Amino acid sequence: MLEVAEQDKKMSEKQKKIVAAAIELFAERGFAATSTSEIAKRAGVAEGTIFRHYKTKKDLLTSITMPIMIESVAPFLARNFVAEVFEQEYPDFRTFLTALVRNRFEFARENSSVVKIYMQELLYHDEMREQFSKIFMVHVKGQFDRIINFYKERGEINDMPNSTIMRALITNIIGFLITRFMIMPQANWEDDAEIERTVTCILNGIS
Repeated sequence: MLEVAEQDKKMSEKQKKIVAAAIELFAERGFAATSTSEIAKRAGVAEGTIFRHYKTKKDLLTSITMPIMIESVAPFLARNFVAEVFEQEYPDFRTFLTALVRNRFEFARENSSVVKIYMQELLYHDEMREQFSKIFMVHVKGQFDRIINFYKERGEINDMPNSTIMRALITNIIGFLITRFMIMPQANWEDDAEIERTVTCILNGIS
């Protein structure tokens, strides 16, 4: 569960409990399937307390939950992503790609509630898409370009536009993570083997 940002001095203890409960329930059931009465029960407050702070359930999602997650998680994701994956040396593209997939896998496993809400709600909230686009362009895209160009020069990646290669990488990795943590989380997964198979599928398409 994502903790409510302690630096937000304007948020009361009850508000923090409401937001924390909303994050848990939105992740478990989705926004549409979660009622304010369920949020109130999980938070240990009266339902009327929610409406004293937020006019509607949508206000709770868009005005509080999403900004907190964006501020707390997305910059952390980008900074650590770059440091842990792109600022390392790899003997070949397969080793880099394996590190990339494993890094995002571990992040999704450790932050499964937040990841679920992002995946569920990203298509419906312009501010989330805009923030992710900004973070990707500022922190990640240049690093992707550098790595792709390096392995192109070594002949390990086909000479396709970098944007096409990025789309192939992102689509395959996100597809794997959605299946693993959202669609079939209870399946009998062999995670290490599945990571290697995902890497092989990507390489067969771009190398």
